Amino acid sequence: MKDTTTQENRKIKGREIQNTIFGEANITKMIESTPEDKAFINDFLSANCFGDYYTRMGLDLKTRELLTLVYLISLGGLDNQVKAHIQGNLNMGQSRKDLLNIIAALIPYIGYPKALNALNLLDDIKK
Repeated sequence: MKDTTTQENRKIKGREIQNTIFGEANITKMIESTPEDKAFINDFLSANCFGDYYTRMGLDLKTRELLTLVYLISLGGLDNQVKAHIQGNLNMGQSRKDLLNIIAALIPYIGYPKALNALNLLDDIKK
């Protein structure tokens, strides 16, 4: 797979994608509220997760964000991440109905407890 970023710009490109998905104000708030001894994780997220992976060709950003949400829901126990990525999916153009249908489609694979948890988290998000 061809790289779409360089060592020099991967953090910047990743931050741009984070801003697109979650909103610049939310990313700025996250960064500013992170304790100094944990600030490294924001750099890792921007450079590696979003800079190295979300910038790859082959999938559009809306699809990539949806796949991320599906995987996080499937893992279970990641409520804060699921909520953030529900909001990210809504920001990327998925409708609440789309997300309800996607969660319902996961039931045979992830079970009712994880699906019910995801539905409750969806209800927590106001758009």
